[in-house]
Amino acid sequence: MLLWLLDYLAGTAAEPALAGLAKITMRAALAAMASFLVAVLLGPGLIGWLRARFREPILSDSAAVRRLHSYKAATPTMGGLFIVAGLLGATCLLADLRNLLLQAALLLVLGLGLIGAVDDLVKLGGRCNGLSVRGKLAAQLAVATLVAVLVWEHHRHLPDGLALALPLWGQVGDLGIAFIPLAVLVLVASSNAVNLTDGLDGLAGGCLIFTTAAVTAVTYAAGHAEMAQYLAIPRIPGAGELTVPAAALVGGILGFLWFNCHPAQVFMGDTGALPLGGLLGLLALAARQEWLLVVAGGVFVAEAGSVILQVGSFKLRRKRIFRCAPLHHHFQLLGWPEGKIVVRFWIAGALCALAGLAALKLNIDDAPCPEGAQFAQPRATPREVGGDSIAFGPTGQPFRRMVDPLGRGCRSAHYPLPGCCPGLGELGTFGPNCCGADRVAAAPIEGTQR
Repeated sequence: MLLWLLDYLAGTAAEPALAGLAKITMRAALAAMASFLVAVLLGPGLIGWLRARFREPILSDSAAVRRLHSYKAATPTMGGLFIVAGLLGATCLLADLRNLLLQAALLLVLGLGLIGAVDDLVKLGGRCNGLSVRGKLAAQLAVATLVAVLVWEHHRHLPDGLALALPLWGQVGDLGIAFIPLAVLVLVASSNAVNLTDGLDGLAGGCLIFTTAAVTAVTYAAGHAEMAQYLAIPRIPGAGELTVPAAALVGGILGFLWFNCHPAQVFMGDTGALPLGGLLGLLALAARQEWLLVVAGGVFVAEAGSVILQVGSFKLRRKRIFRCAPLHHHFQLLGWPEGKIVVRFWIAGALCALAGLAALKLNIDDAPCPEGAQFAQPRATPREVGGDSIAFGPTGQPFRRMVDPLGRGCRSAHYPLPGCCPGLGELGTFGPNCCGADRVAAAPIEGTQR
């Protein structure tokens, strides 16, 4: 809606003042704030309404867990409603609804949110522990397949749009139509992994913030030509628009944690966990960085993996590996206080997110250019910056960073030049947030070597 308004005002006196609102980063920041305010302002009233109708039953198969959580029996659930409401409202208001990836995101959040709500309602009815496993999985697969087809349609005409990215190896072949089953697997697995993690006050929400921030940064970079080139990731036009719903997700979770911190006033429920986990998977798929999701979402992988291992071990050996699964319940039964488990899992989530971002460096070649590689010529004659900032040219000759003739400070963004080897930190290019010239000269510093 905002972009339509800006298009309508194009050419009027208001256009220059509103131009900044068209930028993805500005709209993402507004989406995060709007989603946070929706959650915080609607929270008290919605919690009261949920408390009168939808109180969480403690249905764990473990008697010890039921005993530990017995004091939570009166806590309302389906709190994911005001996260999803803020996310959808902020996205529809501030994002580009013509973007196919954004349409896929909205379909995914609505579809999985509806499945989660039905599952919660069946569970709250007391007739059984939610939808049947097969029925719930079939519904998730149906929604995920529709979304996967939309993403495939968007990516199939792009260079490396359907390539499988692996650390160290880089792009490995073209998946073609096989992208669709991979995408379905990622979406369903991510959705269920977040749902399994949602078992302690604030646990899933806090971990989602760290993982989403890391994956969103890479998704934004995939939509940015120079950032994608530097990071050696596929360039996916339009992927940056997913930054808006991702920011709305983070803002909504921050607002939800206002009420979900221990002792929780409301639980997220499947209504929130399924769509938020699915959106996290979509961000990774859009950027073609599924491996990043595995690393950055290490807490979710460990939680889901503990359940798979526990079930498999019991069926095959009639023995359990953990005292209880998912993993956070294992630590509860070891005697760890709930608050300690949550904070330590948050720390693990933050470290996993940092590890995922650091792993991107594995695909960047920082080797110097071969002898004779040339810098692009500057458009204008710049002057030096006070306080030398040193980088090195193709032969190891050090250079000072420069600015343009208007004196606007520019930082070296280290993007490769055409005809030069990838990964060199040349002074000849500008990245985002730099001054307007396309090229900058470099003045040699005599008597200094690498």
